[in-house]
Amino acid sequence: MRKLKEIDLNNSFIETLPADQSSANTVRQVFEAGYSFVKPETPELPKLIHVSDDMLNELEINDQDSEEFLNIVTGKDLINNSKPFAMCYGGHQFGHWAGQLGDGRAINLAEVKLKNQRWTLQLKGAGRTPYSRTADGLAVLRSSIREYLCSEAMYHLGVSTTRALSIALSGKAVLRDVLYDGNPAYEKGAIVCRVANSFIRFGNFEIFAARKDLVNLKRLTDYTITAFYPELGKPSKQTYLKFFESVVQKTKDMILHWQRVGYVHGVMNTDNMSILGQTIDYGPYGWLEDYDPGWTPNTTDSQHKRYRFGNQPSVGLWNLTQLANALFPLIKDADALTQILSNFKIDFKQNYIKMMKSKIGLNLENEQDEALIGRLTENLRQSEVDMTIFFRTLSRFNGDIDIYLDVIKQASYLDSVDFESKVDIWTDWLTRYRIRLTQETDEPNERVSKMNLVNPKYVLRNYMAQLAIDEAKTGKYTILNELFILLKKPYAEQSEFEKWFNKRPEWAKERVGCSMLSCSS
Repeated sequence: MRKLKEIDLNNSFIETLPADQSSANTVRQVFEAGYSFVKPETPELPKLIHVSDDMLNELEINDQDSEEFLNIVTGKDLINNSKPFAMCYGGHQFGHWAGQLGDGRAINLAEVKLKNQRWTLQLKGAGRTPYSRTADGLAVLRSSIREYLCSEAMYHLGVSTTRALSIALSGKAVLRDVLYDGNPAYEKGAIVCRVANSFIRFGNFEIFAARKDLVNLKRLTDYTITAFYPELGKPSKQTYLKFFESVVQKTKDMILHWQRVGYVHGVMNTDNMSILGQTIDYGPYGWLEDYDPGWTPNTTDSQHKRYRFGNQPSVGLWNLTQLANALFPLIKDADALTQILSNFKIDFKQNYIKMMKSKIGLNLENEQDEALIGRLTENLRQSEVDMTIFFRTLSRFNGDIDIYLDVIKQASYLDSVDFESKVDIWTDWLTRYRIRLTQETDEPNERVSKMNLVNPKYVLRNYMAQLAIDEAKTGKYTILNELFILLKKPYAEQSEFEKWFNKRPEWAKERVGCSMLSCSS
């Protein structure tokens, strides 16, 4: 164990890619460079709110109670011999090329290597960079709590994700227009210290390809393969194809897990897609309450709903296609790239059915299972049934249809009268399901155990995060701490936290921060 300030560095990214020649934090277009050296903004009155004990252990750090630790995770001081930097990347936003984007409010503190694993420590909300465009590079407490809690919650759900080490107040008031309605207000500023194996995104490759900077495109690709995909071998045309295929596989797996737990990213732009298949950038995300494949938590996306829950697999494929276009100058084999992308659709469908079967406790092959799953999701949609509660409680189904109809009714957001019109479709499905279960070989207790390992009991519903935010605004963090503990074991019963295993309360249905969220943060 050591102090954060003394952690061992491994500056492989900044030693491989060329640096921006200017060292100023002024906003500008950056060419022929992978990043810019920057300096975090000095916080006015930093105060640590919470630290992840898991990440402390992972990074082998033990000085979290020191002023030195606080100063580093808020940008007031630096890790020894480190060179903070912001990455240059582009991206497609809502389907349109946006040009240069980059780390507008994220500053990479340092690259480190521990236990043969690479990590990058990054501050989100520590001030302007050359890529901040018209923004201030800061973040507010509201969005920082959401990111801090969710990144750790996703990890414990078994979803590939970036992590979080700490969250702190900056001591500065930050002006934000939450609803983009012309009514800005000051909020508490905050800084999250994020941690990931790498923060490289699809957009890092896209910006070089768009500018026809093939020298740096190759440098970046070779570096990424050497650092994170060494098993693929020495960089070559065939290795580049294998690299792309690996990214496709990791992205597919990530989105499958999103669909499994009901997570909606909300802003799947290509600059928010990790080259390692890790969930990145927790902005206007949310979990399905009632099972609505057309739901998006992002107010900016409310009209076209590009990033709705049911469209995430298609958007993932679209984003991977943009990555294929960026890598094409190195590969120059359109047919091979197209085949890999075509396989995504086939593989995703097969794995989706397999995943959904695991959620309802089916293991053996049966040609009727796809239809059974289709009927189920349609019933859930029509009946506005809470996704998390339904799948978690389905393991309790013992063949008594009337009893389980009551369970579904309680999990529905429809009123009693409207739900009565759905009884027949549920009776039909439960009858089919009961028959199908008789064809399985698992004992009931074994089926329950398996289902409870894939169907979480607890997820970070928006209203839960909002309660933690509301309390934190008063300077108290009891709910934040309770949720952090709860979400470490999302598949466990945790009877002491049973109050969180409930539908969204009525007061949260239309409330800002509980139903939909803007990108304002």
